Amino acid sequence: MSAPGLPCLHLHLDGSLRPSTVCELAEALGLDVPADLPFQPGMGLSAALARFAFTLRLLQTPAAVRRVASEIVDDAVADGVTTLEVRFAPQLHGGPLEDIVDAALDGLDGRAGLILCALYGEDPAVAEALVDVARDRPRVVGLDLAGGPTPGARFGLADHARAFARAEQIGLGRTVHAGEGRPPAEIAAAIHLLRANRIGHGTTVLDDPAVLDLVLTNNVTIEACLTSNWHVGAIPSIGAHPLAQWLSLGVRVCVNPDNTLLSAVSASEEHKRAEALVGAQGIAAVVGHGHAAAFVR
Repeated sequence: MSAPGLPCLHLHLDGSLRPSTVCELAEALGLDVPADLPFQPGMGLSAALARFAFTLRLLQTPAAVRRVASEIVDDAVADGVTTLEVRFAPQLHGGPLEDIVDAALDGLDGRAGLILCALYGEDPAVAEALVDVARDRPRVVGLDLAGGPTPGARFGLADHARAFARAEQIGLGRTVHAGEGRPPAEIAAAIHLLRANRIGHGTTVLDDPAVLDLVLTNNVTIEACLTSNWHVGAIPSIGAHPLAQWLSLGVRVCVNPDNTLLSAVSASEEHKRAEALVGAQGIAAVVGHGHAAAFVR
């Protein structure tokens, strides 16, 4: 996919199922869909991440992964998206990594790039295995570190440096969930240690001038997710998002729904919310940044 149209670079497969598909997959497994499945404003990141436990129960076969990947692209195309990347952690989907990744790729059918997610707190050997899987699959375009740090976790961001260095060597893009309401030093670590060329969320980048300078100097693109950031409490309201400040300072930033199901927002709706903050000229810059930042192998 390529411009013109909207870019969507930060979209989680397991948070972006169609509501009808959730119902069908749940019924087939004899599960009731939780009434509180969607995110709510100010719920906190831990509570938001816990919502994925249910959607992951629906996605434990290659067939389910393939179906959802395909539907995500169909829905994105209908929404006006022309540059799309979908991300997920195949190690959470109940089968050999290769089979689950191939199922996602089959569903995307060359219409979108696939990003593989290692997870905060996870054994770095998993990230290494993801790089191994990606090596011979050029439609896998990137490696991500997703989720968030938890107290007492044995492994931290820095422990994934070797896997991300290998990812860079084989031409994978690198993106890291960092600064999602957490100190900006995390953003700096993602750039210095994991060679990140994109940052997911990054809401605290302006809290440290040195980190802002690092983002600008390295031409790092921030994947903004306004609605999701409001839901997890990283910002107090969508209107409080620093998007306009970022643009005025020269930060490269794109806008993304994060999870179309859980945050109940599409790419076009997210761009409309962003346009209310930055105007037509600002949103044109945001769209351009998104297309330019897409990972290519």
